[in-house]
Amino acid sequence: MDQGAPLKEISIDMEINEEEEEEDSLAPHSNTKALIKDRDPNGINKCLKVTFEDVLAEPASVRSFDKVWLWSHALFEVSRLWFYRIVSLLLAVPVALTAGLLFAVLSCLHIWLIVPSVQLLVINLHWIKVVWHNVLNIAIFPFFRSFGKCCGFIRISLEKY
Repeated sequence: MDQGAPLKEISIDMEINEEEEEEDSLAPHSNTKALIKDRDPNGINKCLKVTFEDVLAEPASVRSFDKVWLWSHALFEVSRLWFYRIVSLLLAVPVALTAGLLFAVLSCLHIWLIVPSVQLLVINLHWIKVVWHNVLNIAIFPFFRSFGKCCGFIRISLEKY
């Protein structure tokens, strides 16, 4: 193999059956097929798009045998794919269940407990808002207004000697 020649691409992608493609064209309103095809539509995990060349690379001065390079590339891709599948099989369902339960409990608490409690306080404690507003206007606001007028004529000038 020539040193400047690119490596052969090894494709491990799963092929879509022709029947599935026909189903996609017959049911354009279905979101499940689009969800399966593009699982990261918002680009949240851009940092995890790791390729073989990002991890292993040989400089031009030293090179292994071409077959070793091709087999290591294939082994890297296959092991990355299958270990991810196995680990996600073991962890994805429990993590999704836990996250779903957590968000459901937090949503329920927010909708049925926190918001009604805050609204109840806002409605029933309106008189405290009125009293506090009057205390500020009668007692505190005149003091700070007169203090501001007294100090309003103070001028500070800085000069270099």
